[in-house]
Amino acid sequence: MAELKGFDIRNARKILQLLYIIAQQVPFKPNIIKLGEKSKIHRNSISNYLYFLVEARLIGLLYPAGISIATLQKPEKIFMNNTNLLHAMAEERLSAGTLRETFFFNQLYPVHKLRQPKAGDFEAAGKYVFELGGKAKGGKQIEGLANAFLVKDDIEYPAAGVFPLWIFGFLY
Repeated sequence: MAELKGFDIRNARKILQLLYIIAQQVPFKPNIIKLGEKSKIHRNSISNYLYFLVEARLIGLLYPAGISIATLQKPEKIFMNNTNLLHAMAEERLSAGTLRETFFFNQLYPVHKLRQPKAGDFEAAGKYVFELGGKAKGGKQIEGLANAFLVKDDIEYPAAGVFPLWIFGFLY
């Protein structure tokens, strides 16, 4: 963190506290005011702290799809950077959905611009929509969308419009 431009090392304790708070809730839609209250960081400074955590590659921010001023101001979801970090910091047992989304986000985020679409879980490169789920997941959420795919955990082989989650690990 000390290597990041503009980071004051005196704020390290606050940033660690913020990271801990985030780890207990991810992935979640942030409420900047509540995040500031829990971490005892002024709400005007939260955006800077989130920026430092992103630059240190400890978290990732998912913004809504489309172009507007709102998409530049507030992230739609906050993710821990990877599942190992999530396991290390989370106090409670993690849900399979949280692990799936974190893994998928981690594998695509550095290479492809990910956004939160209106339908589905992730939009990559502005045109591909992915819906994540377990073996029994149906495609109701992305039905009728062009370039939409299901990504399922606990399957071994791809099928028409369905990819196993593990295959995205090859993007690393």
